[in-house]
Amino acid sequence: MRYSLIVFDWDGTLIDSASAIVECIQQAARDMGLEVPDRERASHVIGLGLHDSLRHAVPDLPAERTLEFVACYRREFVAREGRMRLFPGVLELLEALRARGHALAVATGKSRRGLERALDACGLRPYFAASRCADETEPKPHPAMLHELMQELASPPAQALMVGDTSHDLRMAAAAGVDCVAVCYGAHPEGELRALQPRACLASVPDLRQWLLHHG
Repeated sequence: MRYSLIVFDWDGTLIDSASAIVECIQQAARDMGLEVPDRERASHVIGLGLHDSLRHAVPDLPAERTLEFVACYRREFVAREGRMRLFPGVLELLEALRARGHALAVATGKSRRGLERALDACGLRPYFAASRCADETEPKPHPAMLHELMQELASPPAQALMVGDTSHDLRMAAAAGVDCVAVCYGAHPEGELRALQPRACLASVPDLRQWLLHHG
């Protein structure tokens, strides 16, 4: 077993939510009379912290209207949340990794409140030994989430692996000195992910499971 700790991103990696997040950003901008970002711009910010996301996705948002935008976004997200599902094979993947003895964790751009709600809705809370969210430490691509998780779970960088669907995940891993694997079924295009040279770029959760069981 090469990696004692495997850290997963959440949105777009374990749960099929990227399209819904894009729709929420676009609808919030529309409701507030702002320029509506196209799908590429809106999807690029998935995984970033709140302020970095808004700065890129809706650059004409006045600072004094930030809380209003966040409220609009959250209203749209909660309305869609019940329809979001784990990608096929996620539960089997986590079961297999836990059975092998890997410690599993989550590093996400979600808020702590949002992640807790999602963990309970999906029934995945028992699988993860620890988690970090963007509103309780430095957001991606800063390496703080991985540094804190490795310290908490007593894992050296050489024995940790990050799994994510965005360039933010891969840049965070590089900054933390941690290996990474990309999945290309989420928010960012495959070419953008491959340019950052992950150990692998995988097309589905079953492909990810096979890779991890052979190389992890």
